Amino acid sequence: MSEKSSESAGVKAARATGLVSIAIMCSRVLGLIREQVFAALFGANAMTDAFWMAFKVPNLMRDLFAEGALSTAFVTTFTKKIENEGDESAWALARKMATLAAVFMSGVVALGMFFAPQVVGVIADGFDADKQLFTVVLVRVMFPFIAIVSLSALVMGMLNAKGRFFVPAIASSFFNLGCIIGGFLIGRAMDPEWGPQALVGFSIGTLIGGLAQLGVQLPSVYKAGFRFRPDFRWNDSGVKKVLSLMLPAVIAGSAIQVSVMLNAFFASHLESGSLSWIQNAFRLMQLPLGIFGVAIGMVTLPAVSRAAKQGITPEFGEILGRGMRMVLLLTLPSALGLAILAEPVISVIYERGKFEPRDTQMAALALRAYAMGLVFYSGIKVVQPAFYAVDKRWVPMWVSIGVICLTAAANWYVVFVAKLGHDSLALTTSIGAFVNFCTLYFVMAKVAGSLDTRKLTLTLAKLTVASAALIGVCLAGQRYVMAGWADFGIVGRLGTLLPTIGVAAIVFFAVALLLKVEETTQLFGIVRRKVGR
Repeated sequence: MSEKSSESAGVKAARATGLVSIAIMCSRVLGLIREQVFAALFGANAMTDAFWMAFKVPNLMRDLFAEGALSTAFVTTFTKKIENEGDESAWALARKMATLAAVFMSGVVALGMFFAPQVVGVIADGFDADKQLFTVVLVRVMFPFIAIVSLSALVMGMLNAKGRFFVPAIASSFFNLGCIIGGFLIGRAMDPEWGPQALVGFSIGTLIGGLAQLGVQLPSVYKAGFRFRPDFRWNDSGVKKVLSLMLPAVIAGSAIQVSVMLNAFFASHLESGSLSWIQNAFRLMQLPLGIFGVAIGMVTLPAVSRAAKQGITPEFGEILGRGMRMVLLLTLPSALGLAILAEPVISVIYERGKFEPRDTQMAALALRAYAMGLVFYSGIKVVQPAFYAVDKRWVPMWVSIGVICLTAAANWYVVFVAKLGHDSLALTTSIGAFVNFCTLYFVMAKVAGSLDTRKLTLTLAKLTVASAALIGVCLAGQRYVMAGWADFGIVGRLGTLLPTIGVAAIVFFAVALLLKVEETTQLFGIVRRKVGR
């Protein structure tokens, strides 16, 4: 590929990543607002632990089957169908997969609701009997969410493969809006005092949010050319290809999700509130992960799939290398900022109503531990799907199995032997992400011939200098600008925290620009063109 075309591809990918990042940022911000409302109304206690445990059951299946394995396998196969056989053949595959997903996931929902007591008995082993019983009720209310979101993931895959990224990314905002509005109104109607029954109302709000996420994408996929008709002819090469990719994808994509579920299991053996603190921290960590890591991965996967059509070419390695460098540029400052400013960030976002200062301190401990793995979480989102594009699907599967075993053993040790707190569970998850990413990266570097590791190392060296400047600004802000934090109201806290974050970000990117980090130049070029319009 020529230098000019490579630069053009990089600018195009950066532009697409920017649009998706904006859309996902809206979703993540609304997600934070959703949890702000939840924390203020309910705090962090035994009942909120039950809610988050119940939410993790369908959410785990969503991450593994719907937005994880199904989306990755479908996008890879659907994109190749478009390239090799044209749109009509691809739409036919989409109709078959939509029908299959609706039928299969309906069965999963029925089984999940029926066996909810047994499932909760396993995953919430540390809960007492009343807490387990309440968790079962919430699981049964929320379980249909998995069927709704599976169809939503298929629609998202169709739009991404057709180069339409913004609507699928913004759809999650409608999920959060549905959860906030529906959950608040139904919860208040069921229990104006915001007791346990109000949590059932918030569970119903989750289903409303799922329907909103699916519904907002339907006009766009219709405009793209999709017409749904039930198609039960599943004995099809395309369907078989998607399913054959899904099994290893489920296991490969399970490392982080299963680690999170393991955290919930072990947290059930710790003091009440532990699971809620971990959830609060993980939500904040997901903000930059979703804005940058998921966005870059979402844009990179179709490009990698198209490049892989010609085999493992230099273009294939260039696309992946460029994605990795962009991940590093955008998530490294986020990770450092969250680690240093964890407590004030948690305080501003959550500390009101029933969420008390001690809850802030405990959630901040978990956030610092999660922040250590942010860069690696994001990198996995880019490199892992590339294995499916080149039909090396078993590699990430075996890596994930190893990481899950490592995380489970580490969690058992820190909880039952070392008797450490909830933040140690977040740390083991970050360590697992580090092992997962490094293994996948070096294997893919061998498969692709080169991911231009030398260029990535040079970028890291330059960003280390920029990071030192960012750390200096954050520490100075804590010591001087935020002095007397405990006596500030919400306006005073925002008035000191936001300028600190803003100056730190400006300094980081200014230093990166001065050091001629290529991806920084691309981002600033796009911003200048947008502002100049």
